[in-house]
Amino acid sequence: MVGRERISKKLKRCPTSNTFSLYNRAMKFRKLASYLDKLEKTSSRIEITKILADLFKKTDSNEIDTVIYLVLGQLAPSYKGVILNIAEKMMIRVLGRTYGRKDDEVMAAYKKAGDLGNVAQELGTGQKVQGTGLSVKDVHDELMKVARDGGEGSQERKIELLAGLLKKLDPLSSRFVARIPVGRLRLGFSDKTVLDALSWMETGGKTAKGDLERAYFVLPDVGLLAKNVKEKGIKKAVIEIKPVFGVPVLPMLAQRIKSPEEMIEKMGKISVEPKLDGLRLSIHYKKGGEVEAFTRNLNENSWMFPELQKIGVQINAREVILDCEAVGLDEETKAMANFQKTMTRRRKHEIEETLKKIGIEFFVFDILLKDGENLMTKPFAQRRKTLEETIKLGGVLKVVDSEATGDPERINELYRENIKKGFEGIIVKKVDAAYVAGRTGWRWVKMKQEATSSAKLADTIDAIVMGYSAGRGKRAGFGVGQFLVGVKDGEKVKTATKIGTGITDEKFRELRKRLEKIKTKEKPKEYEVHKDLYPDFWVVPSLVVEIAADEITVSPKHTAGLALRFPRLIRFRDDKSPKDATTLVELQSLFKMQKAP
Repeated sequence: MVGRERISKKLKRCPTSNTFSLYNRAMKFRKLASYLDKLEKTSSRIEITKILADLFKKTDSNEIDTVIYLVLGQLAPSYKGVILNIAEKMMIRVLGRTYGRKDDEVMAAYKKAGDLGNVAQELGTGQKVQGTGLSVKDVHDELMKVARDGGEGSQERKIELLAGLLKKLDPLSSRFVARIPVGRLRLGFSDKTVLDALSWMETGGKTAKGDLERAYFVLPDVGLLAKNVKEKGIKKAVIEIKPVFGVPVLPMLAQRIKSPEEMIEKMGKISVEPKLDGLRLSIHYKKGGEVEAFTRNLNENSWMFPELQKIGVQINAREVILDCEAVGLDEETKAMANFQKTMTRRRKHEIEETLKKIGIEFFVFDILLKDGENLMTKPFAQRRKTLEETIKLGGVLKVVDSEATGDPERINELYRENIKKGFEGIIVKKVDAAYVAGRTGWRWVKMKQEATSSAKLADTIDAIVMGYSAGRGKRAGFGVGQFLVGVKDGEKVKTATKIGTGITDEKFRELRKRLEKIKTKEKPKEYEVHKDLYPDFWVVPSLVVEIAADEITVSPKHTAGLALRFPRLIRFRDDKSPKDATTLVELQSLFKMQKAP
């Protein structure tokens, strides 16, 4: 941190020091706002990348992490759980307090503009700005104060803090700062484009993109990665990356193959494990009882699992990072619960009651770090041996069964055995493969159907909800008739189907509540939608749903080029973020699989 106090002390020690110039070089927020304005007006992905690269070149290493968090509409990497979570109604009060307007005046302006940032800019035009202009770090520090404030009277304090901040900003800056607390900065890009821009900054192109991605998957803090790149260069920053306690590694993912013969052909020596219908967790344990648990969307959720406080007796190590699946157990029947029941642990106010109904076991299947040693580069067979030596049996940690085989028919037998036991299917793993964070490939494959199955679609789809249409008839009461979903294609989201049947009344009501919170007036920049498929209401890309369907068909209107036939909502995937959604490449792969004999 380079702050006024630290600089002042340095100046006292060394009067001729030029440290004061470092503070003077600190980027003013109004300069960042000018870049945000350019980004908002740009739809070309390559132009967005170039604008970001130019911004990063002009940003010092001591503040580039802060700049990156802010351009992403964040205050910190997602795994740190720093959120402002300010409701729109509260932000309307902030704007009223800032610009001396009544709340109903601000509300009227908001209904007309549809964007609180635009309202802030309009109300701030012509008003005198307090001070000489805040730096990027000043703005970030003030927003952090708002995020950290809690307890009795915190709402009024937050309003005062935000109003005080906006009064010190020029109209353009206020447009963007007013959007951040309500989660509406979205400029149509995510961490992926930032990585592209870092490559462009260093090399003038995307040649370093692959190296940066691999580093990011192990240490998913794009701000910290950028800081390291500025200080050390890309090569050194990437070489030094390894798993760190308290920082979630993006989980390794499985490819889909129906044929055991093809598995053997592509993977060689393999091992078979059950596929569980649970919550994927990265467990970080340090001797002395320090435990953290991260879901796939990088949220720290150890509060959901009080059982983890007792796992020290089962771990033969000072420090470990484990990859596992948390699976609920019905306390009456002692049978494995499905994903939805496991996820009832999310209800903080009912956690004690839920504990009595749904127990948890943690099925561990990999180990990434042990006592400071990076195990990700080791082959699976070696990691498995280390895992068995590390976990003592007899508690909530269970080491999943694993059987090595080279016989395709044995793979089918193991699939059928695991289905009978209540598992989703099997995971087949290449025994000499390293743990490659955030990647699919022929290292791990999942099998949820036998090759002889008559079902055409081999798996479900994790889709992003893009918008919805108002209900008609009975559904008018729900406020939702159909909703539009899509899949990822790079930073774009392309449509794949509309869903309006096979949904219970209860799910319709829950869907409406969720969609109301993320509704937006304008179509998000990253959406590609045929005009005939435009919904009545758009939503920001944040809700992921699991969809089943009978088959995938070619579509002339859906921008994915493919569509799901007879789609059905299975569940809300609160453990996944949009970046975890099914990709267009994966959808195309499933389409090819269903056509295979």
